[in-house]
Amino acid sequence: MSENVPNPPAHFIRNRIRQELESGLHDRVVTRFPPEPNGYLHIGHAKSIVLNFAMADEFGGETNLRFDDTNPIKEEQRYVDAIREDVAWLGYQWARECYASDYFPKLYEYALHLIDNGLAYVDSQDADAIRAQRGTLTEPGTPSPHRDRDRAESRDLFERMRAGEFADGAHVLRAKIDMAAPNINMRDPVLYRIRHQRHPRTGDEWCIYPSYDFAHGQSDAIEGITHSLCTLEFEDHRPLYDWLIEHLPVPSKPQQIEFSRLNLDFTVLSKRRLMRLVDEGFVDGWDDPRMPTFAGIRRRGFTPRSIRNFCNEIGVTKSESIIPFGAMERNLRDDLNERAPRRMAVLEPVKVVLTNFTEGETEWFDAANHPQNPELGTRKVPMTREIWIERGDFMEDAPKKFFRLKPGGEVRLRNAFIIRCDEVVKNAAGDVETLHCSFDPESRSGLPGADRKVKGTIHWVSAEHAVEAEVRLYDRLFSVPHPAGDKEHDFVEHINPESLQVIGSARLEPGLENAKPGEHYQFERTGYFVADPDSSTEKPVFNRAVTLRDTWAKLEKQLRG
Repeated sequence: MSENVPNPPAHFIRNRIRQELESGLHDRVVTRFPPEPNGYLHIGHAKSIVLNFAMADEFGGETNLRFDDTNPIKEEQRYVDAIREDVAWLGYQWARECYASDYFPKLYEYALHLIDNGLAYVDSQDADAIRAQRGTLTEPGTPSPHRDRDRAESRDLFERMRAGEFADGAHVLRAKIDMAAPNINMRDPVLYRIRHQRHPRTGDEWCIYPSYDFAHGQSDAIEGITHSLCTLEFEDHRPLYDWLIEHLPVPSKPQQIEFSRLNLDFTVLSKRRLMRLVDEGFVDGWDDPRMPTFAGIRRRGFTPRSIRNFCNEIGVTKSESIIPFGAMERNLRDDLNERAPRRMAVLEPVKVVLTNFTEGETEWFDAANHPQNPELGTRKVPMTREIWIERGDFMEDAPKKFFRLKPGGEVRLRNAFIIRCDEVVKNAAGDVETLHCSFDPESRSGLPGADRKVKGTIHWVSAEHAVEAEVRLYDRLFSVPHPAGDKEHDFVEHINPESLQVIGSARLEPGLENAKPGEHYQFERTGYFVADPDSSTEKPVFNRAVTLRDTWAKLEKQLRG
């Protein structure tokens, strides 16, 4: 999809693709997003998704969604379904849906080609022996005793591996490259392993499976991918990627280009750590709104546009950096500020009785759904003798600069009129229970007193018409910027105890009980909220997507020193 950005920010990948098209090296751009269907996508994947689709879209090409399903032990259909949903939610439509398993017959042929040309051999050592012979960054590896195995013998063993004659681990197929190579990935890497494991798509057809390094580049070539855009951890794998492309009869020669991955503070993006959070009950599942999974941030209230804008804003470089979580929230605020309808909601209610308002009467006031967007229209808001206001909007012993409600003080009720607090009624424990106030009838909109100035304006909800709801206030899951980087403490020790606060009896403006899951609203003076999938007309549930202001910015600056 096009972002309609008139002058997209320059970066080295965009510049390189443009130069290659201008030179005639390529006549079109084909990219791919190749997730492994062994878990849920998280925000760290967003940068790669946006980059791959954006580059193809910008230069009139296309992007494939290819599932790297080479490890049947961990792969499940539910992950395939979730990945499809996530990429589509982000706003992208792939040209083709492909699977590495689609190419198993061709990859097997390529493996035989390498064996027949003396570029691969069957190694009959176990994994521990192979690992011990690999060497170190300063010492070369030790050749396998099977490295010079006769080509015909290796082919025969490999075909018998394919036929299922051997147990798991009995043999592997290795590329024959250079055991003294400075890059350890070039020291005769494993290309195939025996795994008697049923595959979600191919069933029991195969009992040998290619490694990621072997399947990845060849799948790119088969699909005609021009630019294989990967994160930096694959940079050391590029020589192997290129070596295989060079020594196999592949139909095209894609280029692997690396860029820095997306890292966020106050977050963990390791699949292993995320799984632990779920399995040990630190969060309420993969779609918990505190999780950085797409399922989680979608439920939290993040929008596709805000994520795309965030990824475009942080840019594409080769320099690793950690992006403030607040930058992602700011993009969400910018998006929702433009289009989220306004509503009034009282999260911590205290009752106000308007003593001079006729009992049993309802007056309806006009309220704009969005002050800067008249196209969203207006709505009618009911006023009655009893209303709810925020407990924090009243202070009995108020300091001089407290411009909300206080004994003897005046405030304007948004969209309505000015009220004065005349009496404070407390319960037996001494807590404020009810405020008796009087309103100025002449301060209604359209009357002479409407222009009378008072310092404060507060929101409110009619007690008679209010909708009782559950409101979930979500915040950062961790209380320190780099929870996974603390070597002295387990990262779960840094979980923020205030990451979720549940308000069970908030009072909302009528009509919000009909909000559909995923609908966004700005609760005036409070924040941006989204209706949760748990929500119903009988029990509305709203999640806070983001506050109106970045309340963490100052703290984050202090924590970074």
